Amino acid sequence: MKEFDAIIIGAGQAGPSLAGRLTAAGMNVALVERKFLGGTCVNTGCMPTKALVASARAAHVARNAARWGVSAGPVAIDMPAVQARAETVTLNARGNLETWLGGMERLTLLRGHACFEAPQVIRVGEERLTAPRLFLNVGARPTMPEMPGLDRITPLDSSGILRLEVVPEHLVVIGGSYIGLEYAQMHRRFGAEVTVIERGTALVPREDPDISAMIREILEADGITIHTGAEDVSFTPRGSGALVRVGGAEIAASHVLVATGRRPNTDDLGLEAAGVALDARGFVVVDDGLASSVPGIWALGDCNGRGAFTHTAYNDFEIVAANLLDGEARRVSDRIPAYALYIDPPLGRVGMTEAQARATGRPLLVSSRPMARVGRAVERGETQGVMKVVADAETLHILGAAILGVEGDEAIHGILDAMHAGTPYPVLRWAVPIHPTVSELIPTVLGDLRPAPHP
Repeated sequence: MKEFDAIIIGAGQAGPSLAGRLTAAGMNVALVERKFLGGTCVNTGCMPTKALVASARAAHVARNAARWGVSAGPVAIDMPAVQARAETVTLNARGNLETWLGGMERLTLLRGHACFEAPQVIRVGEERLTAPRLFLNVGARPTMPEMPGLDRITPLDSSGILRLEVVPEHLVVIGGSYIGLEYAQMHRRFGAEVTVIERGTALVPREDPDISAMIREILEADGITIHTGAEDVSFTPRGSGALVRVGGAEIAASHVLVATGRRPNTDDLGLEAAGVALDARGFVVVDDGLASSVPGIWALGDCNGRGAFTHTAYNDFEIVAANLLDGEARRVSDRIPAYALYIDPPLGRVGMTEAQARATGRPLLVSSRPMARVGRAVERGETQGVMKVVADAETLHILGAAILGVEGDEAIHGILDAMHAGTPYPVLRWAVPIHPTVSELIPTVLGDLRPAPHP
């Protein structure tokens, strides 16, 4: 049996960085990865998908160039080149990780599947490893729901659709949240007919109804057909595609993308042999410091159910490293939730929605301003969306905000930083932001905060 000071299972966003901190602290570390370095973000998530989003936006701008007084001529999509560009982004990032980890002193990088034999013992192939500290960074994978006829066709998931080298004739997307909507708009802009089918009554159901409605308007303006409240969806094989039935409609789909959720990769690690507790959905149960139910075992990233984003996985690493190596007491509960939806224009979200804030029973202040009144948006000719802020009427602290519109994913960070610093909103009212930017409207929106009427 090989002995280490620490073993990290999974080389996603948290694993390699944690390996760097632990080895720099003098520990001998084993990092085990059964597939690709970089995890979801590098290989099937953020990096390749945002590369595709960039290509789709380029096509959209070129196709609509006359709006800006530019003649661009006919637009053609070279899908193999688009796909190859996204793959290059992934391979370059993965290669950089290989180089970094390959030169890391005191690190042993093992390729293979890890399985627990005891709380501090794992097996990787024919090798047995032990360490007093083990860190799970095994991520999550797409799930396929049970829907009538789905097992009779060959649907795509968020990984498989990355390998497409053709523009679908008609793409049907099952699921109206982040992954599904990004792919829907992307392929619509590549030239596909696109239909989105969502079981809930609104797209992106975690958002407030007004934000969800505007997201729908943006997508429908691109020519995407949307069905919400779709409970009776079924599939029948049709050539290489499928006939999709929803309500009274029949849709001839050349491709079907299922984007209805993800599940943690915890079901084949032998965690029962270690005694690690899982919740009903298979996530590792962790405390505020990301420690599992077994002393000496931590869980980071998508597998712990405490966040499903690259930035939350990286923050998990920061929390664990700070607590173990720097004598700090950082907690997951101190993290302000934030995320973005990378349709075009994007949504930047931080903190609570209005509905979540109302559920606390606090007296609220609410303000919103359409992007059509934001100079930067008007100048760019991209005025879809809204800026919205919710604050506590007693403490004057911002509880949450959404910026749906041009550069919303960047502008939201001014509010995020203020919330993290615990800055009351009146302080931000007197900031002097740069003109012309989207962020310059934040003091104006804050100045319009008014008591929220009861719904």
